[in-house]
Amino acid sequence: MPINIPKNLPAGEILRKEKIFVMEEDRASTQQIRPLNILVCNLMPEKEKTELQLLRLLGNTPLQTNVTFLNTATYSSRNVSKSHLDSFYKTFHEIKHRRFDGMIITGAPVERMEFEDVSYWEEISEIMDWAQVNVTSCMYICWGAQAALYKHFNIGKFELPKKCSGIYSHVITDLTVDLVRGFSDEYVAPHSRHTSVSLEEVRNHPDLHLLSYSEEAGPFIVQSKDTKHIMITGHLEYDATTLADEYLRDVEKGEPVEIPVNYFPENDPTNTPKNTWRAHSYLLFYNWLNYYVYQETPFDWHYVEDTIEFHI
Repeated sequence: MPINIPKNLPAGEILRKEKIFVMEEDRASTQQIRPLNILVCNLMPEKEKTELQLLRLLGNTPLQTNVTFLNTATYSSRNVSKSHLDSFYKTFHEIKHRRFDGMIITGAPVERMEFEDVSYWEEISEIMDWAQVNVTSCMYICWGAQAALYKHFNIGKFELPKKCSGIYSHVITDLTVDLVRGFSDEYVAPHSRHTSVSLEEVRNHPDLHLLSYSEEAGPFIVQSKDTKHIMITGHLEYDATTLADEYLRDVEKGEPVEIPVNYFPENDPTNTPKNTWRAHSYLLFYNWLNYYVYQETPFDWHYVEDTIEFHI
């Protein structure tokens, strides 16, 4: 089944070339089915790259999916045109009256700042409060995961001695959980961050289930016991060259960064890296959409009883 995207979204042409089944909104509106409605709060600077990465993964299921992109009203990105945001993004004020089956909050380049010092923290915090009632399941990526752990479970972050950047090996703690169904006992995934959260705090929290971690990179996949919150501290959505692009960007800025570990062939930045995590990326999003969104969300939100309206 297709993923439904806004008409003329630049990522659409690339997805079509990759044989991802996409359908524009005007055609999708004629389909006599109930698609999933997914809200993507995209906080990444290069929004178009992140759109493509996430749409590629959301489009790899038999479920028809509508995607709405959300942008912060309290901060305007300098790396994307205003016309792109105006054409393809909504603000929280425009969507807060709706309910969504799933929501994704991406990473953001603000991890070294205290949460309360981030210019849009109040807005993101408000969105997370609203999602408690109006979204069936939420996935948080990198800084988004740290923000959710802080907001909902009072687990803070700490700065690392050096940037965690590269491809790290991870293990699964419980293969019976639907989110990691089909995962290998050991697999690799990208990380790119200056901060982390305590493995012991996550492991010992009564409301959290640590599903996967790395001895080098720390907690990776964390699920709330009620399954409403999925925290991914790394970047399974990354393309093969994303870490290379980040590394070269930091080198050009003169930042003291090391070569991403286990990434470039022969540890040589002139060699083209390979995507060794793609299968688990698709599997994670497939499992989330199927078991945590599709299987759990009400067919008609209008008939949901005992819910509390969110007023602003």
